[in-house]
Amino acid sequence: MGELVERLQRGLPDGAVAVDPDVTGAYARDMAGFCDAGEPAVLVFPETVEQVQFVMRTATELRIPVVPQGARTGLSGGANAVDGCILLSMTRMNRILHLDPVERIAVVQPGVVNAELSRAAEAQQLAYPPDPSSWESCTIGGNIGTGAGGLCCVKYGVTSEYVLGLDVVLADGRLLRTGRRTAKGVAGYDLTRLLVGSEGTLGVVVEAVLALRPAPGPQLVLAAEFDSVDAAGRAVCEVMAAGFTPSLMELMDATTVRAVNEMTRMGLPESTRALLLVAFDGPDQHDRLAAVGELCTAAGATGVVPAEDRAESELLLQARRLALPALERMGTTMIDDVAVPRSALAAMLNGVAEISDRHGLTIGVVAHAGDGNTHPVVIFDAQDPEQVERARVSFDEIMALGLELGGTVTGEHGIGLLKREWLARELGPVGLELQRQIKAVFDPLGLLNPGKMI
Repeated sequence: MGELVERLQRGLPDGAVAVDPDVTGAYARDMAGFCDAGEPAVLVFPETVEQVQFVMRTATELRIPVVPQGARTGLSGGANAVDGCILLSMTRMNRILHLDPVERIAVVQPGVVNAELSRAAEAQQLAYPPDPSSWESCTIGGNIGTGAGGLCCVKYGVTSEYVLGLDVVLADGRLLRTGRRTAKGVAGYDLTRLLVGSEGTLGVVVEAVLALRPAPGPQLVLAAEFDSVDAAGRAVCEVMAAGFTPSLMELMDATTVRAVNEMTRMGLPESTRALLLVAFDGPDQHDRLAAVGELCTAAGATGVVPAEDRAESELLLQARRLALPALERMGTTMIDDVAVPRSALAAMLNGVAEISDRHGLTIGVVAHAGDGNTHPVVIFDAQDPEQVERARVSFDEIMALGLELGGTVTGEHGIGLLKREWLARELGPVGLELQRQIKAVFDPLGLLNPGKMI
């Protein structure tokens, strides 16, 4: 490793290479539980495309694995170090290079924080819709790597729908440009879509062309209380079947509502078994909320409260945003990410409740109900080996339940280390083999983020 460090230090600026084990160790993992992390050889902070190319050429020549990283807010172990690797932190490549209100695009480096791009777009009366819960800290490069989603996906979609083109440094240091800067374009295979969600296993994103949308304006929110998740599931289906497209449709189960109340004293209705939040932006918000309220009541809602203004809406949304922090106060958490058809949402929540009872663990569920993306949160005592084992088993049973219901093992968090086995089950042998062949075309030596995904 001495030659590796010497070559990197010689070819990169002062301060770009870190070898102190305390520093490299602090960057060795993301926020996922139950995922091992190795001991990196070196941590590198490139600031230019050319520096990334130099690192990758050096890694290829010396046959050293490289693990690209963003802000490490991921929940699947996708940014975890492997032994002897180069950790390639992209956080210093953090400039918004161009923002064009005519073409409605932004050209950004991968280290740009999601919220910073959103605020820059807002200043031009535009919006970058993908809004992961960690949007104040997660980076665009990380969002692209995992195919991140967020609260607004039911109307606006996930990251892949906003990536028009990419500049990517390949394993051997070559620079690949994919996609376009035009509103339309169908030339060749869609390598851009292939790279989105590839978790740094095919190349290192160094620049992205992102689509922007007109700013939608503030949301108005409705809260509907249900005495069963079956009734809440019916309401979700009725709203979508009626032709509505909410800007947000979120669900919190009874465990989550209690946790938020204990942390915030918000006074959410603790008698509820499921709390559904529905929001609309754009015109006719009050009329659409009233119509959705009627559908919720018909489906079995025991209480429907539409917000009167933006302040009341923000209060309701704050309860949803605090769901995960509130659950984390109850113990160590393992956050699942299973998406099912909307019609199977109630079955998914009921199944998770059965798993919770069977293993004697608390499992709270929050969900992007409008697109069927559930986040069961398994809570356990990490100091109790027996509870840890029950948590692992519960996690796997939740994965299996999602697949049985016709779903997918991840809607937005990615595969990383955490779900490799489950990805193989979902893809099947033919799909898995094709994915491995694609990996070999981009990275024949297997140096890019080895051991992740497939």
